Amino acid sequence: MFSPASKKPNLGLQNQRSSGHGGASGSRTPLPRSPRLSVLARLPLDSKSEKGANLDQIQPVYIGEFPQLVRNAQANLHQKGPPGISGGMDKGTCLSWILCGNQLFIWSHVSGVASQRCVALELPSFVYVDEDHGANSRPGDGWILCAIEWDRTSKSSEKLARECSSIGIIICNQKTRALLYWPNIYSENGRSSVSWFPSHDESEEMTPSREGKVNPSRRPNQRWIGTSGSKDPSPVNSLIVSPVPGSTCNECIALLCQSNGELWCFRCSPSGISREKVVQVFGAPFSRESDCGAPVMNKRYSRSLTWRHQVVSGDESNRQFFLLTDHEIQCWSVDLGPERKVLKWWSHEIVGSDNDLGIKKDLAGQKHVWLLDLQVSDNGKELTVLVATFCKDRVSSSSYTQYSLLTMQYKSSENISKEHGGSSNVRVLEKKAPIQVILPKARVEEEDFLFSMRLRIGGRPSGSTMVLSGDGIATVAQYWRGATRLYQFDLPWDAGKVIDASVLPAMDDGEEGAWVVLTEKAGVWAIPEKAVLLGGVEPPERSLSRKGSSNEGSSEEEKRSMAFGGNIAPRRVSSEAWDAGDRQRPVSISISQRNAQDEEAEALVGRLFHAFLYSGQVDGVLEKLKVSGAFDKDGEKNIFARASKSIVDALAKHWTTTRGAEIVAMAVVSSQLLEKQQRHQRFLHFLALTKCHEGLSFRQRGSLHAIMEHGEKLAALIQLRELQSAVSQSKSSEGDSLNNSSSSEISGSLWELIQLVGEKARRNNVLLMDRENAEVFYSRVSDLEEFFSCISQHLPYIVGGKSIVTQIHRTCEIANACAAIIRAAITYKNAQQSWYPSSEGITPWYCQGLVRSGLWSLASLILQLLKEAEGLDSSMKSELFSHLEELADCLLEAYAVSIAAKIEREEEYKGLQAEYWTRRDVLLDFMYQQIKDVVASRCQGIESGSKISEQKDAILKELVGPLVTISRRHAGYKTLWTICCDLNDMEFLRSLMYESMGLKQGRFSNYVFEQCYKNHHYAKLLRLGEEFQEDLSSFLLRHRDLLWLHEIFLGRFSSAAESLHSLALSQDDDSAAATEEYSDIEKRDQSLTDRRRLLDLSKIAAAAGREPGFEMKIKRIEADLHILKLQEEVQGLCDFEKRLLNPKELIEICLKSGNRELILRAFDVFAWTSSPVRKTHKTLLSECWMSAASQDDWATTYKAAIAEGWSDEENLQLVKNTVLFQASKRCYGPEAQSYDGGFEEVLPLLKEDVDFMKMKEPGSSVEAIIMQHPDFPEAGKLMLMAVVMGKFGGGENEEDLAMQEE
Repeated sequence: MFSPASKKPNLGLQNQRSSGHGGASGSRTPLPRSPRLSVLARLPLDSKSEKGANLDQIQPVYIGEFPQLVRNAQANLHQKGPPGISGGMDKGTCLSWILCGNQLFIWSHVSGVASQRCVALELPSFVYVDEDHGANSRPGDGWILCAIEWDRTSKSSEKLARECSSIGIIICNQKTRALLYWPNIYSENGRSSVSWFPSHDESEEMTPSREGKVNPSRRPNQRWIGTSGSKDPSPVNSLIVSPVPGSTCNECIALLCQSNGELWCFRCSPSGISREKVVQVFGAPFSRESDCGAPVMNKRYSRSLTWRHQVVSGDESNRQFFLLTDHEIQCWSVDLGPERKVLKWWSHEIVGSDNDLGIKKDLAGQKHVWLLDLQVSDNGKELTVLVATFCKDRVSSSSYTQYSLLTMQYKSSENISKEHGGSSNVRVLEKKAPIQVILPKARVEEEDFLFSMRLRIGGRPSGSTMVLSGDGIATVAQYWRGATRLYQFDLPWDAGKVIDASVLPAMDDGEEGAWVVLTEKAGVWAIPEKAVLLGGVEPPERSLSRKGSSNEGSSEEEKRSMAFGGNIAPRRVSSEAWDAGDRQRPVSISISQRNAQDEEAEALVGRLFHAFLYSGQVDGVLEKLKVSGAFDKDGEKNIFARASKSIVDALAKHWTTTRGAEIVAMAVVSSQLLEKQQRHQRFLHFLALTKCHEGLSFRQRGSLHAIMEHGEKLAALIQLRELQSAVSQSKSSEGDSLNNSSSSEISGSLWELIQLVGEKARRNNVLLMDRENAEVFYSRVSDLEEFFSCISQHLPYIVGGKSIVTQIHRTCEIANACAAIIRAAITYKNAQQSWYPSSEGITPWYCQGLVRSGLWSLASLILQLLKEAEGLDSSMKSELFSHLEELADCLLEAYAVSIAAKIEREEEYKGLQAEYWTRRDVLLDFMYQQIKDVVASRCQGIESGSKISEQKDAILKELVGPLVTISRRHAGYKTLWTICCDLNDMEFLRSLMYESMGLKQGRFSNYVFEQCYKNHHYAKLLRLGEEFQEDLSSFLLRHRDLLWLHEIFLGRFSSAAESLHSLALSQDDDSAAATEEYSDIEKRDQSLTDRRRLLDLSKIAAAAGREPGFEMKIKRIEADLHILKLQEEVQGLCDFEKRLLNPKELIEICLKSGNRELILRAFDVFAWTSSPVRKTHKTLLSECWMSAASQDDWATTYKAAIAEGWSDEENLQLVKNTVLFQASKRCYGPEAQSYDGGFEEVLPLLKEDVDFMKMKEPGSSVEAIIMQHPDFPEAGKLMLMAVVMGKFGGGENEEDLAMQEE
């Protein structure tokens, strides 16, 4: 790793080697100029089977050659001598560039060859001239290029589907400091370059020049910036640029850093370039002294310059950037406004005495530490530093270099501001992980070689990094579970050096892309993720110093590498090595095990199927497949499902990248799809004849369903292709010439969507990068769901940004395509139903979440367009509405099927069901409102009266047919009810209610009843109940205020009596409403008079029913009537809340009042309650007796009787006026009335009436209760007299009274 490239063999030897080994090696890379490079580079020469994208992913993948302009320039330059090549790749804009001679070529490395646009820019010859040091700067050496995308706010979909249309370029010569700026390379006006050169006097600014021309009298003498005429200038080692926010004239800021630590700020615009030196001094240390004792500045002080955040927002006026020095990381900010202030925020020392901060220096064996390069993550929070350490082995005294990666991250608790300045007390960064050693012992290199190394991050696998060395070697390092594995990019033939590397931008934000590499002679290559996982090896545990190594095996390995001219990298192993005992990562082992177990079975299925195609024989096939384990797995992992996928996803050999977009206008697309369909149908016949279909139907339903879905998607793509052809012909017929078919397709939304889906597939699978987007889309049949996924994510880009009319046309085109896809899939399924297994618990692909999300996004856009389409042509709105109806039907059906499958699988479905109901109501309500608007517009010219009403009803009936069908199928009860009400069509309403629909959500009749009840249409509700008796009975169980009416209609008088009785005594907070939905409507404050009326009706109904025991029901009703009457009396005497009180509450109110009359009413309430209530509240009854006794002053009365000598008659007359007497008479007297037994059953009057066992209890009788009264010791005789007199009705039977007194 990082070693100088071996000498490459000449072209003649290459050809000899090609002819000698071409048949044996399937991984040889053809010459860059060889025909069909894209296919031959990926197809083994000895392979006879079509595997499409499932090829050897251990090798690098060729994704694109140089544009023709570049190849021509390279050929011309090669004839003049060995060319000096300079180039690179820009991650943000996906642009590659190469400098050949004085021509700068720029193109997009993610575009296909046919759509590739290459820009050639001329560099003036004087930018290479060095008058002080001679013309020692070759055209191809030492250039740094930065691209500026002016529209940085555009979404990822736009960048993927189209090439950038506005790009500025700044290029700087590292030796001469020449700076060239092109404002917009894709605009004729923007291709005029603006130049800047350093002058004799550093304070003097060079006049900007146009078209690369400069005044001869002002030609620079090449005195270096900040050196004051030094003969040893400090080169530029880093350049970063940023657009100026709000600028409309392609203005940008460029920051240029020299190796000695000086930083310069340039402001570039089409009118010129101005610059100024940053005033702050970096404090670059003086590394040594000159011969005369003067200090000499460290020329390797600054190492790398990079923005913290790569993307600048439109309103951001200040950006932060990092500067990597020889020992620390510095954070700076630059004002993008006119002032261009550059301020230092903080610095973090990496190489120092504290190991927790970074790297501890002066360790044993450590001689020197170099910080080589710095890269920042996309979120700007993680910083990765490439470190080289010069070490000396203390045992063998051999020297070596150790390469490692240091990852730092921002502290979550730190919020650094400019006020901190460069304070060293504030620690901003911390180690994210221990230092990752990627190469423990490597050979010692020169310092210039070390500083030529560059670091790249952000590629797949996640967390991997790439190191580019100056000799043109690229190595990917992957850290996993404490171990580092290395994968070296190496082409078997001479492809020249690796110029630069980048990462393919992923379609989805936050995801990594594949590594891409720009080579010197062989174009652009990609490194698949699987290649890094399987092809990576552990770093060699040996020294690679020039003094040699004691590891003999390693020495032999190097010899073998040299024998092949250095082109075969022994460190890059293939998947076959995993079975040979090599140490590998667990993830790699799992991948290889899957290949070992499944590939053989899949290959066997392929061979047997091919044999069937040729011979038609299937003898013994089933037994062979069972032995191979073809039936072991279910779902898409099943061998048969994978074989089916390989059929439908096969890439056509004769689709090439040179034919471009015109391929979709040819019949070859349709013919290839039809061939796949025929082949897939033959595969189904193969499964049927071999009895495999029967086995899959019973044991692997998911696998067979996946196979059939491949057929559905094929049929859908064939239909989509026909639709696209029709759209293309329609567009081309509108043009002036039939030759514009390709351009007309490109202008259509369907074509752009196809391009977008194909581009996403190319980005996710680098094996497809050399194919056109349309070819990839029509080839990757099994990924048809991505069509809807891209609609969901990128629909505003595909349709938006244009006039409302254009948006409607483009939206209709996409909607028609979606409906055609789903219709074709369903049609195929219906036609091939006999091939399908049981669908229980299986969700079809067109009902999956990705498809539903895409359909909903499209439907939502149509809703918005219809809202904004006021004043447009009615036919256009009608077309848009018809597409909305079709999409709504597809979407709602997808929801219904998905929910049913979840229920069958016994999975949670409530969330999905709620989403289904919400979106259903939104769509149906909006569509019906649109229909009503159409009806209103058609009836504008009709005069008011009955005629217009009839006309409206006729038009409405004509238009609502499809909407009613959708509403019926998906239980759109709200829409159906509204339609029936607007039409005032009770017959139509009854017909809908008779249908048994929506049983899981409730019948439509139930919804109708709820609406009638909600709107207080009770008469209509009960009339409908005459036809739907059971449905209304079930509904009125929650609405008992109307239940009794329906029960009387049904002749259920006893039930009606119960309902009325319950309704009369129901509390106000839970009487009428059993559900929360209508609680605010059904809560009615019933007066006591209303309740008495309901009780009277209940009494009548019970008498009419005359069921056994109806007399007891009537008595209970009468008792409740008495209690209601008592509450009315209590309300007249006491002020309390006007609501129905239960007996306990009523009694407590009476006791708390202290009123003599109310206390007596408490005994009346007890009398009309039931015996269980009296027993339950015996304590409360005791309180009533004690309160009754306390209403009179018994002690005073007794003393007065003794003092005055009252006679017995006078005593009796006095006792009759007491509350105690009246209560005793009410509860125990001869005329006492009560319900469900008397008071004697609960509380006897006297002790003698109590059982002996209960006699000692304090509340066993009324006598025992009053004995606890404070006046009883003095006036107990009088108190007992009152109780006894009350029992006998007022003391008329004096003999009995005398006996009781004795």
